[in-house]
Amino acid sequence: MSNATIIAVDAMGGDFGPSVVVPGAIEAARDKGIALLLVGDQAKVQAELARIPLDGVAYDVVHASEVAGMDEKPSDILRRRKDASIQVACRLVRDGQAHGIVSAGHSGATVACGMFIMGRIPGVDRPALATIMPTEKNPIVLLDVGANVDCKPHHLFQFGLMADAFARDLLSCESPRVGLLSIGEEEGKGNTQVKEAYELFKLAQNGINFVGNVEGRDIFSGEVDVVVCDGFVGNVALKLSEGLSTSLGRVLKRELLSGLLPKIGTLLAKSAFRRFAQFVDYAEYGGAPLLGLQGIAFVCHGKSNSKAVRSAVKLAATFVEKKTNERLIKAISANEELTRYGKAIK
Repeated sequence: MSNATIIAVDAMGGDFGPSVVVPGAIEAARDKGIALLLVGDQAKVQAELARIPLDGVAYDVVHASEVAGMDEKPSDILRRRKDASIQVACRLVRDGQAHGIVSAGHSGATVACGMFIMGRIPGVDRPALATIMPTEKNPIVLLDVGANVDCKPHHLFQFGLMADAFARDLLSCESPRVGLLSIGEEEGKGNTQVKEAYELFKLAQNGINFVGNVEGRDIFSGEVDVVVCDGFVGNVALKLSEGLSTSLGRVLKRELLSGLLPKIGTLLAKSAFRRFAQFVDYAEYGGAPLLGLQGIAFVCHGKSNSKAVRSAVKLAATFVEKKTNERLIKAISANEELTRYGKAIK
């Protein structure tokens, strides 16, 4: 495994645990030619491995005797569950045995363990969860989507710098258009937090392409590549989008099966509906990267299926191979003075 990209996977995470995490991770390893460290209850992980073909896949099982409960506080998990699979996985990255982790488990625990075990990149005050959203044109990055519900202006500024690096490498944007989510496009719109963050973005160094404020309706137009907000607003926007796509799918299905002519039309447009389903499927990208850590961490939806896990593991490996963290570190370093200035704003 020494020369390969190695991803530690929390095999016990998510609503379905090893039954979906293990096969999804193995598929990703086969697709990308990477190595895996499957972290969790050894007997349960081995039982799932026995069900699937393993030809050509480099993997090892790292035993962890505990699982982070979804009803537990992240701080309690960090202090009391030293052998929880998410803690063990983070220590593997910290100790240089893996390049990154993927977990569909307790997202708060993943954030806490990532910060206090793996550590933050110098200059980053708060790591942020980024998610990839489908649009009319190309996918975009939205962050923060839940790691930080109360933010200062300089936190938003740092989020934008990190997302810029992510979009360049993972979405192949040469000069990502970065927008600040607000209640109006005009400069001066928004609360104090947004207004002060706007001023920091205008002064940013290192070639960030700041395009100003964007509104909620602009998220899906594809006119920007990165949308920055605090974790409270971002999480609401993300959950609203998920709920809308689910409800829209149900309404379409009900209406299209309500009579003979709609059923005929549905059959004729079957490929278009298949593409729409793929368009709104969160499993296409699988997980949200926690940007700003010393190592790579991807947080998956608790209801992730094998496809979502596979996508997240592959994306984490790409993050490592593209050396995105190095680009991110350079962006933060180049704007250190602005961050300090932002902290000083009262």
